[in-house]
Amino acid sequence: MTSLIENFVERVEFNSYEDFFKNFKLKYDDDFNFGFDVVDRYAEIDPDKRALVWTNDDDENHTFTFKDMKEYSNRTVNLLKKLGIKKGDAVMLTLKNRYEWWICMVALHKLGAVAIPATHMLKLHDIDFRLKQAEVKAIISVEEDSLLPDYEEAEKELDWDLKKLVIETDREGWINFNEAIKEESPVYERPTGDENPMADEIFMIYFTSGTSGLPKMVSHRHTYALGHIPTAKYWQNVVEDGIHHTASDTGWGKAVWGNIYGQWIAGTAIFIYDYVRFNGIRLLEKIIENKVDTFCAPPTVYRFLIKENIDGYDFSNLKYVATAGEPLPPEVSERFYDIAGLRIKEGFGQTETTLSIGTFIWLDAKVGSIGKPSPLYKIELHDEDDNPVEIGDEGEICFNVSEGVPPGLFKEYYKDPEKQAAQWHDGFYHCGDTAWFDEDGYVHFVGRNDDIIKSSGYRIGPYEVESAVLSHEAVRHCAITAYPDEVRGQIVKATIVLQPDFEPSDSLTKDIQNHVKRVTAPYKYPRMVEYTDELPETISGKTRRVEIREKDKNNLRG
Repeated sequence: MTSLIENFVERVEFNSYEDFFKNFKLKYDDDFNFGFDVVDRYAEIDPDKRALVWTNDDDENHTFTFKDMKEYSNRTVNLLKKLGIKKGDAVMLTLKNRYEWWICMVALHKLGAVAIPATHMLKLHDIDFRLKQAEVKAIISVEEDSLLPDYEEAEKELDWDLKKLVIETDREGWINFNEAIKEESPVYERPTGDENPMADEIFMIYFTSGTSGLPKMVSHRHTYALGHIPTAKYWQNVVEDGIHHTASDTGWGKAVWGNIYGQWIAGTAIFIYDYVRFNGIRLLEKIIENKVDTFCAPPTVYRFLIKENIDGYDFSNLKYVATAGEPLPPEVSERFYDIAGLRIKEGFGQTETTLSIGTFIWLDAKVGSIGKPSPLYKIELHDEDDNPVEIGDEGEICFNVSEGVPPGLFKEYYKDPEKQAAQWHDGFYHCGDTAWFDEDGYVHFVGRNDDIIKSSGYRIGPYEVESAVLSHEAVRHCAITAYPDEVRGQIVKATIVLQPDFEPSDSLTKDIQNHVKRVTAPYKYPRMVEYTDELPETISGKTRRVEIREKDKNNLRG
């Protein structure tokens, strides 16, 4: 058995992080295409190699080889071409964790169309906005709640023909995707000339989750797939001919971080559990049953797992675990280590990037740190005047692009030159997040620039306070925000969702405040506490702290 990673990196093995950072280099042709150069190449040299292992709540199981992926994706390309979809056309996918998503993504890459993965939880105004902004020419969707009717309603506002395909469903005005591809040829030759997709062209767009303002379109080149080799090989530590699982819906950027590009290039299969409703125990049972070697999930999933009774479960096949998306609370890390004997390795990146900072395989997990910079990126921390900061001082994470844009970093904010100019200028991409370097070169995340609280001369990051609040037994969820104060400028406010067995009270508030003073610097404790039944979230599940701040400002205005 073999992987293709040697085709795209000058060296595969490194003896230390320093060796990796200094000597890791990508290599690729001007027409690199993940569909042809990875999927079809595997189908040629190792056709029976596992690509995807899929199951659902009905215990329906499918295993796809790379030969299967090649043929199914070719059928899909031929179907899309028949429908008039061509290179450069935008195609939106709302497929949950259906295995068809992988088939469609590979097909769109081969065709040179622009894939727009999206969540099935979109509502009518979300759909309308996306179809118009990206000029979407086709959609491929599951049938879910009001999703199909909402697409049909949004279509009425368009002045172009929208092709609509749906999974395993017969519905007027829609093409049954599964039936239609049966009629197509499993053969599709790589195109030549202008129809051949080029490595520097846009192949995918993600709409940002919109924690503030309207979602922006983040466009990626075909080389973005190569940018995830460090993500998979040197952070998630995927195993050749093993099986990896990243807990993510295909509508989120996390899915392409962990469930397709770098993993397949590095030679591991992907395991997918297409559940109706998340259940930590059920997920764990599926991971054990399918002998998953490496696992990645946001901290919220680990938090769910440690709250379940998972003592006694067999973790022996699981060799490596990682997390990203938000800082990992130390108590979650310690509890998971006690149960599974594995240290969770943190990482950092954005919709605009691949893994840019990570606790790579040579590095020990360090409490409060997201790791060290990836060799793909030249990272600097800058102050408000765009000057580099000293070790230990906070600064904005900036990517030096003065000598070129690395594979993995986005191409542009599509159709938004104002946003592009604000974030990308003077030879740097400014990512809008604040962090600091310690003396060992580890990066410590503080928070989004807009979320940092400035109180009586102190700068307070929301995540470390949230971690302290969450470690109280009564707290289920928490959001830390700034609240205006005449004396201190701002004070720390905690908006808290309690565990089912607890009720709000003045004594509980005092207990939570004292708890925070004990576990972190006392000046960081929340001087204001508000209880709520739920926190405002984006459709990707991120807390909208901006909404809490705006609500507080409006209340102050009366």
